[in-house]
Amino acid sequence: MSSPSSDGPYSDVPAPAAAAVESPGSAISPPAHSDGNRTNPGPRVHRAGWLLPRHPYVGADNLLRRIASLRYPAVSSGLAALALAACGVLILQLVHRQTGTTGLLVGLGLALLPLPFVLGALAWLNLTARVPLRHTLFCLAWGACAATTVAIMANGWASDFLIAHRGSMRGETLVAEFATPLIEETAKGAALIMLLLPVRRRLRCRAERTCAVLMRRSPAPLRRSVHRLRAAPRLRRHLRPLPYFRPAPYHRPHTRGGRRRARSNPRTLAAGVVLGGATACGFSFTENALYLGRAFTDDQQTRMDNIGLGAQPSLRDFDSTVHTFVLRGLLSPFAHPLFTALTGLGLAISLTTGRRWLARLAAPVGLLLAMALHGTWNAAAGLGTHGFLLVYGLLMVPAFAALVCFAVWAGARTARRARHPAGQPRQSTGRGAPP
Repeated sequence: MSSPSSDGPYSDVPAPAAAAVESPGSAISPPAHSDGNRTNPGPRVHRAGWLLPRHPYVGADNLLRRIASLRYPAVSSGLAALALAACGVLILQLVHRQTGTTGLLVGLGLALLPLPFVLGALAWLNLTARVPLRHTLFCLAWGACAATTVAIMANGWASDFLIAHRGSMRGETLVAEFATPLIEETAKGAALIMLLLPVRRRLRCRAERTCAVLMRRSPAPLRRSVHRLRAAPRLRRHLRPLPYFRPAPYHRPHTRGGRRRARSNPRTLAAGVVLGGATACGFSFTENALYLGRAFTDDQQTRMDNIGLGAQPSLRDFDSTVHTFVLRGLLSPFAHPLFTALTGLGLAISLTTGRRWLARLAAPVGLLLAMALHGTWNAAAGLGTHGFLLVYGLLMVPAFAALVCFAVWAGARTARRARHPAGQPRQSTGRGAPP
């Protein structure tokens, strides 16, 4: 039987070899319709791709890819919120174990009373610092949840160790004056380091690029000065430069020697105080709730014992709660913010100054001063009423007054810079001034 010719019955049917050779995605694929006739469809390919997303490993891989496609602040903020929420649940259980339900509610209610005054003072100082709200909330939550959790656990271990090796009286004194300030100030100061540490990648600072341009386009003395400025604070190379913690290359020539050095501006110093104060404010709130709830529970138990012995109930049964509230809520609501503000101030100076020795010493000195002030405050509680009032009047009141004066100076200096920018000359109104 002969094969069909070109003019046979199969002349109008296109050759199927062309469809088999051409790939579906190629640019020269045959059209779907040719001369009004439909081509013969090829074998149907059954794809199993719709089965893969149902597999748990594939689903987890897709989830990780979606998380990786998100922006860096969203991922870091979510992880920080989850960690702080877990610490909040843990600290709530620890406080409830020591105070009970009624004591916990009373402690939380009394600890809330001094909180608006401290937060209002920090909000007023933040007008100068301009710290973002998310950073302030992170420090507040860190102090209230994470720092208190670490402090309660570490203080308990340190107390057991020192009492076992130094005795009861000596161990309690060492814990109150040395171990507690060291643990608590370190736990609170870690919030600022957590804000500055890069989680994903190291970001380059604009000041470093500016310094590189100055090194290429400046004379030799200024080039050496800028080179020392870049090499001085080695901590900056491993930290994420925040807008209020970025070191400037220089502001103005130094009065001695003609060198141009970077100086810490008032906004940077105020930002360190605001972040440290917010962390200590959260820490103080949780600590006050613990101490007030514990005092109320003890007073309530004493009152029930007195009623069982036939004594009449009176308001004097809650003397311990009133004494704790007056001491911690009225006399010293700014105690912890004052301690940690020294840590934040030292870290701000270390990150922005152009002097090498000051960049190395400011942060450790600020932390040591915070620990020393905290230890002195704890030691004053064991000196009796007269000793406590003496330490309060000679140490705490001047330190708080100095912090208030610094806040006023920073606000006035920032407002002056806003009225007279660095690039515009000031208009003189004295005698002989041009009209």
